[in-house]
Amino acid sequence: MSDLDLMLRLLLQLVVILLVCRVVGWIGKRFFGQTQVVMEMLAGVLLGPSLFGKISPVYQAWLFPVSIAPGAKQHHPSLSILYCFAQLGLVLYMFLVGLEFDGELLKKGAKSALAVSLAGIAAPFALGAALGLALAGNLTYFGAGVAPLNGALYLGAAMCITAFPMLARILFEQGIANTPMGTLALAAGASNDVVAWIMLAVVIAVNKANAHYALNAIGGGILFAVFVMVFARPALAALGRAVERDGKLKSTTFLTMMTCVFFSAWFTDVIGVYAVFGAFLAGAAMPRGLFAKLVREQLEVPVTTLFLPLFFVYSGLSTNISFVTPWGVALLVCGAAIAGKGIACALAARFSGADWREAWAIGSLMNARGLMELILVNIARDAGIITGTLYTILVIMAVVTTLMASPLYRWIYGPRLAKLPEPAPAI
Repeated sequence: MSDLDLMLRLLLQLVVILLVCRVVGWIGKRFFGQTQVVMEMLAGVLLGPSLFGKISPVYQAWLFPVSIAPGAKQHHPSLSILYCFAQLGLVLYMFLVGLEFDGELLKKGAKSALAVSLAGIAAPFALGAALGLALAGNLTYFGAGVAPLNGALYLGAAMCITAFPMLARILFEQGIANTPMGTLALAAGASNDVVAWIMLAVVIAVNKANAHYALNAIGGGILFAVFVMVFARPALAALGRAVERDGKLKSTTFLTMMTCVFFSAWFTDVIGVYAVFGAFLAGAAMPRGLFAKLVREQLEVPVTTLFLPLFFVYSGLSTNISFVTPWGVALLVCGAAIAGKGIACALAARFSGADWREAWAIGSLMNARGLMELILVNIARDAGIITGTLYTILVIMAVVTTLMASPLYRWIYGPRLAKLPEPAPAI
């Protein structure tokens, strides 16, 4: 296939992806009370073999030439290009998540959030690990050579993740982020995700069965995080001062920022911790105030309306619901995810002093996995930890728990949820 043919194929892919995601998003928001970005998760699955491939396998295979068979190392050139754009979108998105992350939330109300945070980690991890041990050694779910303990650790981590950015967006949109309930939910969600990502780093290192890799990934990741937050963050404050002085984000400042983001993503990927970690650290280290406001204005629209749909669709192309012949396992995973996260967090919030309505609202928000789960399962699939079947089951779980969040929150609070959060960044 010539370079011109590749470009033309990519342009048509972009047209179809953006239109389908927008239409599905509109339907979800208009009739089901969902946000645009939440529905884009579903649109990605619909464009894959699960629906489009069933309705018109010839056109689906032509538009998105196959070959993303789970675990495959060789892709069609057009899908390799799509993959690169999707990964670039993830890097930029995780940078925005880091830019919005408020570390003070882990201190503010930390005491009241402890029970919810522990429940949101311990209960889903225990259920996920039990399922992982039960499925251990079954090549239908885990890759060859994956130790039972490692499989259990991964599935436990997958259950622990929370769609923290979506949770934050809903609370900030409703003006309740600084209320006791908002602080409780944000602090618990933030700490949950930190623990889940640490678990994932351990799983990847153990799966390599290589002490040198583990040292690079875990030790190098910790040292790099310390370097970024202790040394790079004060240096980057100069960017914030420049913006405050100029009253705008100049091209030189923007270029410096993006160079730092891409270098951080590259470095963490090289040491084996994956690019998304470096991008998040870069965002967390950037100045706040006017600088962060202007950066979000520059990046949110292209990242959330162009790049994220590409990632959703790329993930959807690897999601084939026909792989899920053991639907009992899929139901167990979804049930364990909801009980372990949603119900456990709600009960913990209630025993921490929240009334029942606030407790169930916190549980419904904490239960959403969102894009964070898709990132986690894509990393595990690429590392050979999980198979296409378990990948699809976990994608289904992520979509189901995320779709539940807004309707449940609206049902609990009724008219108080005056409007849905806008899509940027909504997961």
